Amino acid sequence: MLKDITIGQYFPGNSIIHRLDPRFKIVITLLFIIMIFTGKSFLCLAVGAVYTVLAVILSKIKPKMFWKSIKPLLPFLIITALLNLFLVSTGDIVWEWKFLKIREDAINISVFMIARIILLIIGSSLLTYTTSPITLTDAIERLLSPLKKLKFPVHELAMMMSIALRFIPTLIEETDKIMSAQKARGAEIDSGSFMTRTKNMISILVPLFISAFRRADELATAMECRCYNGGEGRTRLRQLKSAPRDYIALAVTILFYGAVIAVSILTK
Repeated sequence: MLKDITIGQYFPGNSIIHRLDPRFKIVITLLFIIMIFTGKSFLCLAVGAVYTVLAVILSKIKPKMFWKSIKPLLPFLIITALLNLFLVSTGDIVWEWKFLKIREDAINISVFMIARIILLIIGSSLLTYTTSPITLTDAIERLLSPLKKLKFPVHELAMMMSIALRFIPTLIEETDKIMSAQKARGAEIDSGSFMTRTKNMISILVPLFISAFRRADELATAMECRCYNGGEGRTRLRQLKSAPRDYIALAVTILFYGAVIAVSILTK
């Protein structure tokens, strides 16, 4: 299951989404998140869903990759839906059993929340799927560059975010290896009661933390050996340059955002 997690991975390609300026992609992703949270009705989500489907098609990334990013979060989505189903106390009663009641508003809210979260996952995943960690770091640093005048450590922040994204797949692979090794030694990780499985997780977490700290120390040593001293005087192999397609993509996003606002006003 851990091998199916695709969070933080980059899939090289030559689609129009891949070729967009990473600075524009970050801004577009932020606008998309605001757009999804602005919508308060299913019609607004439908507009966001159309935008998301178009982006996925243009990215030429297989839909199953997005399913893999959603799959690990299914338990949380189910718990969220159940809490909304049984805690919302407005609307007509659709189903009732003893003290449990499911109302019409509860069903609508549950479906709406799940659809919104799924769209957010797909939209945010599209950014990392189509942008390499290095270019993403450069884009973040360029967008935050005005903060350098306030002595804000922009380069260090961008570098930390890039390293964190880069090591998510590595840590997932390391976790899978540790679990396989512990099972080979007779550890019962997937069986027993909830408390038993929770205690058995210690045999996974301790080696994982040790491995993570060791990797961090090795990375710090490697950076020091290469005389890394932050962003001062640093040059870049790839210069970020905007193109007409970047402005078109931004304009289309703003257009969809405007459509969501218009639908929200008309459906009040």
